[in-house]
Amino acid sequence: MKVDMKLWHTYAIFAACIALIAACVLLNISLIYGFAAGILLCCGIFAYKGVRVIELLSMMKKGLGECKILYALILLIGVTVSIWIASGVVPSMIYYGFEYLKEMNFVLAAFLIISISSIFMGTAVGTVSTIGIAILGIGRGLGIPTPILLGAVVSGAFVADKLSPISGLINLTLSTVKTDYKTVIKSMLVTFVPAMLISSVIYYALGVKYSTGLDLTRILELQNSLKEGFYISPWLLLMPLLIVIMSSMGVRIIYSIIAGLSGGAIITAILQRLSFAEIARAIMFGYRAATPSQQLNELLISGGVVSMIEVVLIVMGAIALSSLLEGTGLIERVMSRMIAETNNKGSLIINTGIISSTLTVVTCDQTMGIVLPGRLLRHKFDELKLNRGILARTISDTGTIIAPLMPWNVNALIITVIVGSSIAYQPYAVLCYISPIITFMVGLYYKYREKRVKGKYAGNYS
Repeated sequence: MKVDMKLWHTYAIFAACIALIAACVLLNISLIYGFAAGILLCCGIFAYKGVRVIELLSMMKKGLGECKILYALILLIGVTVSIWIASGVVPSMIYYGFEYLKEMNFVLAAFLIISISSIFMGTAVGTVSTIGIAILGIGRGLGIPTPILLGAVVSGAFVADKLSPISGLINLTLSTVKTDYKTVIKSMLVTFVPAMLISSVIYYALGVKYSTGLDLTRILELQNSLKEGFYISPWLLLMPLLIVIMSSMGVRIIYSIIAGLSGGAIITAILQRLSFAEIARAIMFGYRAATPSQQLNELLISGGVVSMIEVVLIVMGAIALSSLLEGTGLIERVMSRMIAETNNKGSLIINTGIISSTLTVVTCDQTMGIVLPGRLLRHKFDELKLNRGILARTISDTGTIIAPLMPWNVNALIITVIVGSSIAYQPYAVLCYISPIITFMVGLYYKYREKRVKGKYAGNYS
């Protein structure tokens, strides 16, 4: 049911919801309270405006029901991290990573390795929770600050959501915009290539400081500690390889993770000699390594299912709130006003980026930032004779890629739980900043070019 209210009232509701969530971040309390307060505020206002409570509940129920797979995926990721550590998969990746990557510019190498892996895996969060964990372990062992390294990992991982043909978000973008992957990929390369080059240069500069003067004796000590705490073997590296292969073949990520989890549990029992009770405890309550190295013990730790319950509740709060804002027509109303005032190609690109980014910020998820602008703006792009591939590219370069930059976003929440780190990585998630900047520059270029063309024709007729 659409709610009739003044435009400034709509903006005030958006501002109040963001303020409630931001207050939780500033006060360092659970975001559950911010989303709960936002839901209560919206329900109170909408009920006052004549919307029945049963209709509001129906909106939230529908939104929550559409994301059942997401809740299962979040819980599975928490379990998989625990089992992959306990099984020796992650310790083996760290051990051999020390051996082969210790003389590289590791920050740049991490960014490029994760970027390539994420394209094959098709999921940013899945890449961070598997290969990303090992990369972080290697980098920490080399003395690289976690915020810098995690920023590189997050930047590389979100290449999946932006470019991978098996990414759920990419396919959602294609279906919403009504175009094909071939058209979109041609358009995306225009902004993706310079964004990757600029990001690589920045990560190279950040990593130079940590590429020399490594304490090889310390690295050898860490490797020995890993061998004392776990059964280490190059054969264990086949597990992450299997996940990458399954993902690249188009297997849904939830099935790939279940396969990795099952294989990891078997390996844990056979090679690491953990009992069924110990494996069950790791699944539910997490796992902590017991090596001779305290540094490794602090790294090789995870929280299992229990650590993910709060994340699931926060995600449900975010979905319920965004469902209310969409179901009552508030989001579409603001978008329609911006579309009506757009009359040239450059402004359309810039406004599309602003709308997509704003929706990702407000709704705490990328889905709205893809679906609504894709659905409502595709005909405007046709009207102004702009390729729909540019629409898909603009959405991908803005609303999709900025997701991990907001502490209250679903992606940022999951990443924080997976790696046990705070939001300190955000300044170093370079690609997530560079992509929107380049896209807005493209929009300004279109405006400049159109202005020149109009001026030229005006001059001819003067």
